[in-house]
Amino acid sequence: MRTDYLAFFLSLFLSRLADQVLLFLVPLIVFQSTNSASLAGLAFFVETLPRFLAFPICGALCDKHSPIRLLHISQIYRALICLVAMGLYGLFGGIGWLIGLSAICGVLTTQGIMAREVVMPHIFPDYRYGKTLSYSQIADQTGLVLGPLLAALALEICPWWGVVIGVALVFVAADLAMRVWQRNSDVMLERFDQHADIWTQPLKIAFGHIRRLPELQKIILLAVGVNLIVGVTLASSAAMMIGSFSESKDFYAGLQAAGALLTIAILFVLARISLPLKLLGAMSYIALLLGAFITATSASSEVYLVGFLLIVGFDKMFNVYMRSIRQRVIPERDFGKTVGVITLLNNLSQPLAGLLVGVLTAPIGLRGVILINALAAGVLGVGVAAVVRLRLATAVER
Repeated sequence: MRTDYLAFFLSLFLSRLADQVLLFLVPLIVFQSTNSASLAGLAFFVETLPRFLAFPICGALCDKHSPIRLLHISQIYRALICLVAMGLYGLFGGIGWLIGLSAICGVLTTQGIMAREVVMPHIFPDYRYGKTLSYSQIADQTGLVLGPLLAALALEICPWWGVVIGVALVFVAADLAMRVWQRNSDVMLERFDQHADIWTQPLKIAFGHIRRLPELQKIILLAVGVNLIVGVTLASSAAMMIGSFSESKDFYAGLQAAGALLTIAILFVLARISLPLKLLGAMSYIALLLGAFITATSASSEVYLVGFLLIVGFDKMFNVYMRSIRQRVIPERDFGKTVGVITLLNNLSQPLAGLLVGVLTAPIGLRGVILINALAAGVLGVGVAAVVRLRLATAVER
């Protein structure tokens, strides 16, 4: 693999590694500090909602400004915010600083995600797009593997605020790798004239594409179902492992690492072979549904592990399916703004799942919340399949 490709994927890996450490810390520290699954779910809601709400604006900015420059801003500012927040924690105390910095860093993470989404179709001419997506997801998942393990190890040798300072250094390293890629790459991105307004006009254009393109409507609805499952799993897994099954935080970290390792194996297969998009979508969605029902009914941590692996392992396969369709049907000049709106619509269900954990755990229990989300995702999947079949039947009759 070329040096510039390696540097780009290394930057993606380091950025994801640092972000994942923060995502791992928040529900864990809140749960350990309060011993409340409801508060851990609410903390997850607070830290994830801003990153999803920012997608439309971040997408519009990537169409208007250099996405490479926005990537640098995303990484350096996350490092600075981590250091500032820990300085404030040292002065005033309280775990609210951890939740707050995670929410702000989440917005900057969104900017970095959107910038990479815009540049990736243009910087790997030697690869088909599905292969590019698979390799980028491998870098992403490697960060998921090492993030929880690194966080758990770091918590054994230093307090959580020291871990956050280490996260700042990793963000700096990610930016340095990005600069190495930039020096060794000769990629020139085409720029399009854009409206001065980054608020209403991009939204009108994006929703116009969504209304006109049935394929976008389909993947949005399916992604909502997927993120209901993924969101409730992320929000409840710490409470299930440590609370319901009395496992240690090291077991919890190992659980997440195992899921990411399975994902990497699946993505390596997808990088080597080319499967029909319909098969990718159906296989991943069914596996996610099965995993959700297993986690909802598991009687032991070993059974829960099976369901968790299905959810985390096949989430990125669905991601490759969804992003391949988006890249194929969305006009290049409107790609950032349209993907930003789609990603917002897709992911609003994820913080909603965290909110449901916080609100409904007391009356119906964690298993009941997981089951409700699984049933909702199943209804969405069946509904989309029925509409697609009806459209095909109508087309044949014509």
